[in-house]
Amino acid sequence: MSRLVSRVVGGWRTGLSRPVLILQAGNGVNYFGYGLVLPFEIIYLHQVRGFATSTAGFVLAATMATAAMATPLTGALLDRYAAKALVAAGCLASALGYAGFAFVQHPWQGFACSVVGGAGLGVAGTANRMLVVRLITPKQRAAAFALGRAAGNFGTGAGATLAGFVVAAAQRLTTFQVLYFFDAVTSVGFALIVLAAVPRPRAEIATATPSRRTGFRAVARDRPFLVVIAANVVLVVVGHTFFSNILPPFAKAHTPIGPASIGIVILANTAVVVIAQIPAVRVIARVRRTHAFALAGALFAVAMLAVLPATLLHTELPATAVLVGAGIVFALGEITQTVVLGPLVADMAPEHLLGRYLSLYTLTFTGSLALGPAIGGVLLQTSPDAIWWGGAVTAVVAGVVLLGLGDRIPDPLRRREAPRAPAAPEAA
Repeated sequence: MSRLVSRVVGGWRTGLSRPVLILQAGNGVNYFGYGLVLPFEIIYLHQVRGFATSTAGFVLAATMATAAMATPLTGALLDRYAAKALVAAGCLASALGYAGFAFVQHPWQGFACSVVGGAGLGVAGTANRMLVVRLITPKQRAAAFALGRAAGNFGTGAGATLAGFVVAAAQRLTTFQVLYFFDAVTSVGFALIVLAAVPRPRAEIATATPSRRTGFRAVARDRPFLVVIAANVVLVVVGHTFFSNILPPFAKAHTPIGPASIGIVILANTAVVVIAQIPAVRVIARVRRTHAFALAGALFAVAMLAVLPATLLHTELPATAVLVGAGIVFALGEITQTVVLGPLVADMAPEHLLGRYLSLYTLTFTGSLALGPAIGGVLLQTSPDAIWWGGAVTAVVAGVVLLGLGDRIPDPLRRREAPRAPAAPEAA
């Protein structure tokens, strides 16, 4: 038993510095607030505020569309300026936008809050990743990105689970208003943590020389990188966004489960990510990056198809069990994808374009979180089952595209497997 415990603890050792651990803990606090509102945003806007389902989906999509538009601008700024202040400013804007959601009564007000909150998310998310990269060494990238994802999922899962029971106990306007208020409070708290407890990282803003190409035109010439980003946008839409934003309203409308069970499904998903994300770094390091991407696509496809049997059941317990199983498979796909994607982007980026590359990495998530609710909101009204079987087909195609990149992306495993040059013969 002691050996088993020591192995589990050993699997969670990251070797990261104290400032990075503090930053990721603050990140978890911020995501806890996000988790309080995430599963119920469409439900709140539709059932409490009276918006049409498609309108609610577009309001939610506008948040991430604004975040997506703010992301490239932030990346350009990060190649010239420090990240710490931008993280704090973005968190404060996000807090303002999400606090406003508690008081919206008309769609235009919802869109206004989406713009403010989305801009804050885009700035803070991109700058936070840049801050992490500046505080670590290249060998620590996989562990740092994995820890960030684990902290985010722990916060989101804890928040969503708590919100599920709160909404189940009192599904009225003031309940949702309190949830949005606490979401804003956690964003402000994260800003204070960054300003007070995270040191300014080493100055490594690379200066462009005449021989270096600069700007996003230089990034656009990196075709393998653009393929990586585009295919991963698809995987995030079907593997992350559909689960987080579309599964709760779908399950509430087409299965016998209620808000508390929705919270349990999300808890199971995030618990797997939190427990397995760090140990998975060592496991996935033994697999080629393109193979890991293909595996992630296959896992997402299986998870989406596993949602459909829950619609055929008529009692809450078995339907919840089916969706918990699907949530676990979603988690395995997410773990596999995110362990590879973040470090790969940092490895592909020239030093003087690191901010821009990381901004497009962030865009993989913000853009997907904009597309997912918009697409899913429309399909919820027209063809709900198509969300899952269509998403499964799309995930498989994206995985095959990434598998086809082969040797065109950097891969530490391939470098380790490369044969060493024979030693020169010694002189007689």
